[in-house]
Amino acid sequence: MKFTQLEMIIVRYEGMVYRPPSEANSLIVQVTIGCSHNGCSFCSMYKEKRFRVRDLKDIIEDLEQAKLTYGVVKKVFLADGDALVLETNKLKVILSKVRELFPQCERVGIYATAKDILSKSLEELKELKDFGLGIVYLGVESGSNEILISINKGVTVNDMIMAGCKIKESGVKLSTTLISGIGGTKKTSEHAIESAKLISAINPDYVGFLTLMLEPGTLIYEEVQKGRFNILTPEEIMYETREFLQKVEVTNCIFRSNHASNYMPLAGTLPQDKNQLLQHIDLALKGKHRYKQEEYRRL
Repeated sequence: MKFTQLEMIIVRYEGMVYRPPSEANSLIVQVTIGCSHNGCSFCSMYKEKRFRVRDLKDIIEDLEQAKLTYGVVKKVFLADGDALVLETNKLKVILSKVRELFPQCERVGIYATAKDILSKSLEELKELKDFGLGIVYLGVESGSNEILISINKGVTVNDMIMAGCKIKESGVKLSTTLISGIGGTKKTSEHAIESAKLISAINPDYVGFLTLMLEPGTLIYEEVQKGRFNILTPEEIMYETREFLQKVEVTNCIFRSNHASNYMPLAGTLPQDKNQLLQHIDLALKGKHRYKQEEYRRL
């Protein structure tokens, strides 16, 4: 989700800043600029940036300025796209400074890639938890290896499962994201079933569904223009989501499909709310709910 002017409580930033919806009221500090991978076919978020790690001195200055300006901060989010790529010792310095300046801070969140997570030992991740890291956001996108290859994700399903399970074992909360429609009309069922298998294997604390948005300048946008990729209708998205919910087996996992990109909001906790969620979808498929109009969908 984009960072709006009214939310902007960052001292210095470069380019457009993005954060998860649950970090809306967080102090957002860029510790990296851009995304180290920056090759996903569906993503336009960091195309104008050249990836780099910011100087520790500048990050600390931003935190100190935020303390002077805002005083009490309850949540902090470390941006940009895969801030967990930082060396563990550098992250520990940043987390220590957050704890020093904002003793009331309840949680520090961070974006991560599977590669970031796998590059750190379990002991390092546990250390980061002890220093205050509270939640990691992992963009899984799909549980299908074929789809991951087609969208140039740069990792395999096995990488995703190992990374997700590693975060869970460390004790840090894990929030995963999937993208409805990312397999197109040809791989709808494959995307739903394989994603359910992947999420079941990880058993994350949170799983959220975005819905594919076509952004000019992305590879997937060009594929659609050339007729090589067919996007799903709102009804097809509902069938795909329904198949995922039927197949997924998790415990005490918060499910959300109420992002601005989604055609219809869905929210619950799995498995206890599974039947209720399926009933909402069935009502939508019977025409009992209106889908969000295309012009109101946003990233």
